[in-house]
Amino acid sequence: MKRTPDTALATAPPSQQAHGHQTLSAYIQARFDEFSRSQKDVAQYIVDHLDEVAFQTAEELARRANTSSSTVVRFSQALGFEGFPELQGSAREEYRRRHERGGARAGAGGAGSRAAVVEPLFSLDQNEFEAAIAADHLNVEETARKASRSEIEATIEAIASADKVLIAGTDQMAFFASYLRHLLMLLDLRAEIVASPSQEALARLGRIDENTLVIGLSAGRPHALVVRAMKLARHRKAKTVAITDATLSEVAKLAGIRLYYSSNSPAYVRSHAALLSMIQALAYGVYARDAAQYADRIKAFRLK
Repeated sequence: MKRTPDTALATAPPSQQAHGHQTLSAYIQARFDEFSRSQKDVAQYIVDHLDEVAFQTAEELARRANTSSSTVVRFSQALGFEGFPELQGSAREEYRRRHERGGARAGAGGAGSRAAVVEPLFSLDQNEFEAAIAADHLNVEETARKASRSEIEATIEAIASADKVLIAGTDQMAFFASYLRHLLMLLDLRAEIVASPSQEALARLGRIDENTLVIGLSAGRPHALVVRAMKLARHRKAKTVAITDATLSEVAKLAGIRLYYSSNSPAYVRSHAALLSMIQALAYGVYARDAAQYADRIKAFRLK
């Protein structure tokens, strides 16, 4: 079928479109379902970490997206770019435009807003330790800015009112699943975790019903077990919450409530500082609903 001009524009990469049309992020999201599994990993990382992609090499992007540099190049070409440098150029353009809009909003506040500008956490010649701490600081701030109050309140209500909370998180997420369970059990809430495909864990999945709240934790590509838990919960009409660092994650698509955290890091692993902060804040939100009641229980727990 011969392409019409409108069709050609819709399928052309952002660098070939007229200004005012799709950004790189929007273009990737529009075509997300067309990509292979490994290409989806790259797509997710670009959409959620545009500021890093704008200045990374293809090798660095591949490492952070848990794939190969050749996949990054093929993904760039699948989008219609000649290679990764052209895709990165489009990412830099979108990043620049975002910051221009942000600067314009700040300037509109007048002298008072300029006086409120916060000094950088570290100097520009920061070492590796300072760079990692600075990234964590920004992740927590970014997560707080993007958090939806309605989604947070819905999550706290769902946790407080559930007969049982099942938290699914494997590998690195198993620690955070266990910690969230610990915080909820301090409040005398029934909570269980699914962290591996053991017989006991599968039995817990089998007991999901409409009175269960299932919370899925994921970083990057979600584990098949977490996806299975969310699908089963959806099938059995249980309430679901996804806590993830990828807006295009399959776990997020399956959940009724979606919470996102930022995980940017200069290190060789993702940052989970914002995830830890979010988990503690959610538990505190439940506690604050009836602080007097919970305070007595926690005091008794500490005396044991």
